[in-house]
Amino acid sequence: MDKEAVLKRIKDENISFIYLLFTDITGNTKKVTIQSFSVEDALEDGVWFDGSSIEGFARICESDMMLKPDPSTFAVLPWSDGNNKVAQLICDVYMTNGEPFAGDPRGVLKRMMKKASDMGFFFKVGPEMEFFLVDRDDLPELKPHDHKGYFDLGVESRAVDICQQAMKDMSELGYPCESYHHEVAAGQHETDLHYDEAVKIADGVVTLKHVLRVRSQQSGFKVTFMPKPITGVNGSGMHVHQSLSDTAGNNLFYDAGDEYNLSPIAYNFLAGQIVHARSLAAIVDPTVNSYKRLVPGFEAPVYVCWGRVNRSALIRIPSVAPSKVKEGTRLELRNPDPSANPYLAFAAMLAAGLDGIQKKLVPPEALEENVYGFSDEKRIEKNIITLPLSIKEAVDELEEDYVLREMLGYDLTDHLIQAKRQEWKAFLNEVTPWEVERYF
Repeated sequence: MDKEAVLKRIKDENISFIYLLFTDITGNTKKVTIQSFSVEDALEDGVWFDGSSIEGFARICESDMMLKPDPSTFAVLPWSDGNNKVAQLICDVYMTNGEPFAGDPRGVLKRMMKKASDMGFFFKVGPEMEFFLVDRDDLPELKPHDHKGYFDLGVESRAVDICQQAMKDMSELGYPCESYHHEVAAGQHETDLHYDEAVKIADGVVTLKHVLRVRSQQSGFKVTFMPKPITGVNGSGMHVHQSLSDTAGNNLFYDAGDEYNLSPIAYNFLAGQIVHARSLAAIVDPTVNSYKRLVPGFEAPVYVCWGRVNRSALIRIPSVAPSKVKEGTRLELRNPDPSANPYLAFAAMLAAGLDGIQKKLVPPEALEENVYGFSDEKRIEKNIITLPLSIKEAVDELEEDYVLREMLGYDLTDHLIQAKRQEWKAFLNEVTPWEVERYF
């Protein structure tokens, strides 16, 4: 959709307000609201805002920044009132001199996509978004709304209605979802976005979170994207399926002659993500809470390895129907979680993979055994390392990963590292209910 189409739709549908959306480096969605009569100027000249208080954005002395709406992201919010209809536009962030802001997460992903395009590659992703729905009336206790399990049919419920309505909303907003099902834990659900170009899908992740927050609140629930909200049950991940294609749309990860149907490019890409896995974790698992999910026993990856049937692996090669294998061959990275900024997560994943291609890195042999059952000696023998145990360990790794930091931008990664170290320090200074119960 171009500028003229946006203006026509605003007029035809009598839209009153426009939400201009962007994210800070930690993934929080920010919003500036304008009235419809201001949209033409916004699309032409942008909208100024004060970036000094946005995490990872400008210093006080450089506080003025500009939002430039992307007309292709225009969508009318399905739940908005007929008399006060609202639409959204997702924005890129620019500096006062007209240059793209180097710390804008969406801009970082677009820059990485340009680097891939210059190499002849187009990066596609398909995230699996997991989340919990809890009863608002019981807060602060996190009480799941049901006692169902993985793929359970169950009966019609408010939660099912929320998830199905969210799928309808997403289709109307231009980000179709492929499927929805109940996840392993009570009150846990999963919605899978359609496989597509990475910037569009990152926009879709931001939009899906917004949709689920609105629809859950309307039904008396609260949705949480915390990686591990409840002790003793499975946490929520955001497994990301990924592949590269060429300008004609051909899947460059496919090779019919390989045991795993993987091409040399796919192996190089996989190897890059293996090599950078520990530093990549700081971006795809970006919170203190993320590392309470990444522990043995709850189907979350802990060990840096890959395979097809190995559910303990960091990277899995999903099975594909024979009729779809040519276009469907892909890699599934299993440690990202829904607290991640999707723009930075996809950008970092792509950066790691491209580094593998540029250096022609070779991955270790596939493992099709359950690594959780290995002894320490066997893991050492097979040279299997673990993901970081904490966000502190992860950002320490990122600080030393000059390849990722250069690709993503030193300013942005430095701000991210600083923010996460402050988060870790705050966590260490907090006395938790567990400590009071155990030591009081």
